[in-house]
This record gives sequence, structure tokens and C-alpha cells, in this order.
Amino acid sequence: MKPEAGCRLYLVTPPALDPAAFAPVLASALDAGDVACVQLRLKAPDGGPCADDPVRRACDALRPVAAARDVAFLLNDRPDLAAATGCDGVHIGQSDATYQAARAAVGAERTVGVTCHDSRHLAMVAAEAGADYVAFGSFFPTTTKPSAYRPDPLLLTWWSSLFEVPCVAIGGITPENCGPLVHAGADFLAVVTAVWAHPDGPAAAVRAFEAAIAVASAERGEEPPDPFA
Repeated sequence: MKPEAGCRLYLVTPPALDPAAFAPVLASALDAGDVACVQLRLKAPDGGPCADDPVRRACDALRPVAAARDVAFLLNDRPDLAAATGCDGVHIGQSDATYQAARAAVGAERTVGVTCHDSRHLAMVAAEAGADYVAFGSFFPTTTKPSAYRPDPLLLTWWSSLFEVPCVAIGGITPENCGPLVHAGADFLAVVTAVWAHPDGPAAAVRAFEAAIAVASAERGEEPPDPFA
């Protein structure tokens, strides 16, 4: 999953959605610029785990949209459903399934990403176990998934200078504040509200992120990623 050059966008879905209505919205966002991955993250109205059937229906409706555009489609929290619904992999938190259980469920060929908050130790443990990426955050305040963790962007610099396993930055990221994370070495920027709640729509948000990443990558001395590579 390591991008060949620069930093790429990683979209996380809203926690509640109508799959049929959201499919064309997702398509327009993916068609607007370079997106590496979509993570389906659904929650129940009380914020707890979502029931299986809505997750299955959302996977069936949205996974083909991503697949048609060669964008990886991951499921949050549920390795079992990720495997059963043909997702490209799963993202797990520290309180979800263990890495070993997730890997056993999805197999060797699918992606397993792991939340590591602000912890070098958790990230090294995950990478040593075989995780395909580690995720750090929240770098900025966020209402999507409030977090007490506030890693310094230098954590990304430390990680990217020592390890080949890609790192994902998450938490309150916008086109206006993402530059320092790109400079620090983030391989991917995971975003939610800044895309789906953008006043001009998700496609405009993706274009704004792509432009901001290109500027920050150039400032860092890297070529921006080629969306047609």
C-alpha cells in the first residue's frame, strides 16, 4: 500500500448513510481526483457497532464503485464481514479484533491497517506483526471520532524515516491544515467531514485536497502522486 511518491487521500465514509443514495456521491468524489482508499465506517445511532445487515448492504452497494475505479475498499472494525463481503481489507482499532485475528479472517492477500493513536510502541508492534499500514491521530480536533490523543507531526517524520510500512494521518484534517502532515511524511491523509460536509460538495473537497497535497509535496521536494500510474 506504500505510495510510490508523495501523499495520497484516504476517504472514510460518514458513520450513517443510505447506500443507494451515497453510491453516486462516492463515485463523484472518486472521479474528482487521486484517492487511494475508501474505508466504510458505519455506526449505530447510539455510536455503537452497526448491525451486520446494513453493513453488508453498504458493502454490496459501495465496493463496486471503488473497484471500478481501482480504489481499495476497506471495512472498519469487522474482519469477518470484510472477508465475507469481498472487501480489500479491514481497519482495526486497539479495542477491536487483534491483528492476528484480523489477518486470519481476511487472509494474507488483503490489507490490514491498525490504529496506533500517538504510540510508537503500538505502531512498531503492529508493523512487526505484519500490518499493512499504521494510523496515527487525531492530529487536530474532530467531532467525527473525538480523541484525547494529539500526536506531534514529528511522529510521522520519525516513522517514515525508519520504516517501510506506510503511515496514515487522521483526525480533523482539512485542505487548509494538511500541509504540515504532508511535510512530516504522511503516506496517506484519512478524512471524513472535510470531504462529505464540504460546502461545495465532496468532489470539490477532493480537488481541494489534491491541490493542497501537490503544493505541500512540492515544498517537501517530492513529485505529487500520478493518479494514472
